[in-house]
Amino acid sequence: MTNPAEILNLPKPAWAADEVGMLYDMAHRFMSEEIAPRYDEFEKNEMVDRESWLKAGSAGLLCASMPEEYGGSGGTFAHESAIIEAIGHVGVDGFGIGLHNSIVAPYILHYGSEEQKKKWLPKLATGELIGAIAMTEPGAGSDLQGVKTRAEKDGNQYKINGSKTFITNGQLANFIIIVTKTDPEKGAKGTSLIVVETDEVE
Repeated sequence: MTNPAEILNLPKPAWAADEVGMLYDMAHRFMSEEIAPRYDEFEKNEMVDRESWLKAGSAGLLCASMPEEYGGSGGTFAHESAIIEAIGHVGVDGFGIGLHNSIVAPYILHYGSEEQKKKWLPKLATGELIGAIAMTEPGAGSDLQGVKTRAEKDGNQYKINGSKTFITNGQLANFIIIVTKTDPEKGAKGTSLIVVETDEVE
């Protein structure tokens, strides 16, 4: 079995000589200097504080694969992978950048309207918005067919009722994608993703 300490001494992959490798080095340095010294505190509080998210945004570590026109860095998933690898190597894997960058933001890019992309993606890139996905439920796990959360139309809004658990970034997130049933009779086709900006909830 490989000693974890030896992993850091493995030869770097071929891409490490290009801009992806440079991003890895930058992310590794950021995590080592900004997150690791306070990681015990973050673990105790069960969240990385908002200031650190804003610093990560300023350092270009949020939404690296999002188009520049929406505030991202215009990279690819290789860039996101470099950031995730740096987080793992430094040992600060409780910092939920991976979900924020590689799941939440792409949902908006691929399924959001142009208005939504322009409104949300730049704020996700700066850390002003912190993303989370409320999917897992106490009785259903991550089985989307078993989701019991319901969203019912109320005028031009929805009322959502249900319970979720194990929400990465959930303690601090102010931009949450909720998996809910809007039409239980249609099975998978009646399952929807509804965005909630908690700062705007009355």
